[in-house]
Amino acid sequence: MQHIIDRFISYVIIDTESDASSPTTPSTPKQWDLANKLVEELKSIGMQDVTIDDKAYIMATLPSNVSHHVPTIGFISHFDTSPDFSGANVKPQIIPNYDGKDIVLNAEKNIILSPSYFKDLLQYKGQTLITTDGTTLLGADDKAGITEIVSAMEFLIQNPDIKHGTIKVGFTPDEEIGRGAHHFDVEKFGADWAYTMDGSQVGELEYENFNAAGAKITFKGKSVHPGYAKGKMINSMLIANDFINQLPKGETPEETKGYEGFFHVHHLNGTIEETVLELIIRDHNKKKFEKRKELIEKIARKINKKFAKQFGEDIVIAEIADQYYNMKEKVLPVKYIVDIAEKAMKELKIKPLIKPIRGGTDGSQLSYKGLPCPNIFAGGHNFHGKYEYVPAESMQKAVDVIVKIAELTAKL
Repeated sequence: MQHIIDRFISYVIIDTESDASSPTTPSTPKQWDLANKLVEELKSIGMQDVTIDDKAYIMATLPSNVSHHVPTIGFISHFDTSPDFSGANVKPQIIPNYDGKDIVLNAEKNIILSPSYFKDLLQYKGQTLITTDGTTLLGADDKAGITEIVSAMEFLIQNPDIKHGTIKVGFTPDEEIGRGAHHFDVEKFGADWAYTMDGSQVGELEYENFNAAGAKITFKGKSVHPGYAKGKMINSMLIANDFINQLPKGETPEETKGYEGFFHVHHLNGTIEETVLELIIRDHNKKKFEKRKELIEKIARKINKKFAKQFGEDIVIAEIADQYYNMKEKVLPVKYIVDIAEKAMKELKIKPLIKPIRGGTDGSQLSYKGLPCPNIFAGGHNFHGKYEYVPAESMQKAVDVIVKIAELTAKL
């Protein structure tokens, strides 16, 4: 297991934070640092046909070691980290034989990782935890997944008695800004199906995710001297506030769970004459998803009608763009690929936790590009922040699941 810890740390100390404001792929030049390292590492462990394209998408092949026909499967992870929190100068801390008590991440800044708040910690008493130093994220999302895939391929190469078909490996940039699958060449990858190793706690197995859209709402206004504003001033910020208040109460991220959808206002910036509101729309159910988008347009029309005479043109401009869809629609027709992963976990005495993703993964977009792609746990917790951690034992279990899936697929 030390080998896995060492590999993981060698990845997370490389800054690969992505940037949504950048038009390039990868969105940050520093992602190449880890991408190039991974190419060399895949070659060094014995993978074949290792390639990296001009956008830093990495692919590699482990050839079949059986004579009969076996479906070609793939395993995919992303090497960028979230721009939500700093990924520079990551200093991982190793906590062996965790005692179930508070972990001081940073004494100087009094940053504590406590099971009284993060109750999942208690599942890992006695295990080896890898944490941050309280000043950065860790990068287990998704460098744990990369660690597990590389380690599983290395194990299969070193143990040729374990029978498997052809296995494809893919590593992508920019997943954290929603662009990880944009330039993924499914035809070149050549797998019948794949699994993203990008989930959280041990046992997670997911093949449902949100339908997602983003909305940019622009509110216009008129600015006049406030002392003489009666009947003349139109404050765009107040109209934006009215718009938000017309969204359904209780349907926000902090008040929903499971299959419940939401509207999430994440940016609001304005002056009297113009305010821009940005929000995201999420729902697992396609019909409810469409109704949520329709509601945005309905509220905009209502406000426009109210101000039609006074303003003379639309005072609210709503722009809505779909982002990704629920992979369930594409995975259910080949549900056996989920069943294989579930069986692998059960044979390893891991309890499968099959639940919907309250978000999206590369697997969602890849499924719609013709590569059905459920998501499997990578082991980390508290992603995108200073309280992120991953148990080393969880990464080892993920390695075991990859190997077992390869074995089971060879028996189809």
